[in-house]
Amino acid sequence: MIRLIKELDGKILDMGGGGEGVIGRLYREQVTAIDNCQEELDEAPGGYEKICMDATDLSFADASFRHVTCFYALMFMGTEEQKQAIGEAARVLENDGLLHIWDCDIASAYPEPFCVDVEIQLPTEHISTTYGIGKADAQDRDTIAQMCRDAGLLLVAESAGSDGFYLCYEKKI
Repeated sequence: MIRLIKELDGKILDMGGGGEGVIGRLYREQVTAIDNCQEELDEAPGGYEKICMDATDLSFADASFRHVTCFYALMFMGTEEQKQAIGEAARVLENDGLLHIWDCDIASAYPEPFCVDVEIQLPTEHISTTYGIGKADAQDRDTIAQMCRDAGLLLVAESAGSDGFYLCYEKKI
């Protein structure tokens, strides 16, 4: 189970923030959620800004956000897209800003799709969901961690559980 409490300050960019809209539900007006699928944004609850945008090509200025979150969003991208999205996240982070990644190891998602059941406890609600994908690229915590290091980010926290892993990286310039 992933337990989230409201502890982040400042503006938050939530990459892949459509669908369940977990970060937007928790942080409301602090969040600008982007997703490359308008239908996913339409399905997400309201109370925060939602923009149809590709995470690999953000239209935000450098150093625009205190935090960038990727809540089970990288799994929907191929390896090259992940590298670009993490690079863009680093670009739009303020100095001392934090990139928060929740995701999971995927050995194979093709030809059989990969699914992970995730239980999320927010202060005022419980969310039970399944994230599923079919893609050729595998992913794991170490590969994503290397992408973050390559983007110049420094690891400040990490954890792992049965539903995946959490990585937190800081931008220092």
